[in-house]
Amino acid sequence: MQILLLNGPNLNLLGRREPGVYGTRSFEDFLPELKEAFPQFDLVYFQSNHEGELLDKLHEVGFTYHGIVFNAGGYTHTSVALADAIAAIGTPVVEVHLSNLHAREEFRQKSLIGKNCVGSISGFKLDSYRLALHYFDGLRPKRVGFKVS
Repeated sequence: MQILLLNGPNLNLLGRREPGVYGTRSFEDFLPELKEAFPQFDLVYFQSNHEGELLDKLHEVGFTYHGIVFNAGGYTHTSVALADAIAAIGTPVVEVHLSNLHAREEFRQKSLIGKNCVGSISGFKLDSYRLALHYFDGLRPKRVGFKVS
């Protein structure tokens, strides 16, 4: 199963940007752990600070991949275009955030993309991605039957 891990603006600064809010590790340092923990997935990572590039990536994989884990960063609260793109594609999207949006500034408490996602996970720092991948793991076909000894 191919899963896209899609990160938006400023997430390239993880580990250096406001460590009290976002933690002290970069996503690039965390990615090998995800790949090791979820070998059943072909995890593809893409990050951009540009809304158009995020839109292009959603369009590119949105009908062929099995899932998308999307941290839209600040575009979560402002981008009708990203919300529309998620609604238009067939691949399920899980919205993730490192911080708890409900404990943040009022303008961060509203997600424009969330209504078009299958679910939202926030507040667990980098483990928010791990939790989203557990959701997709639950969607994998399971072998049914009895074990023969």
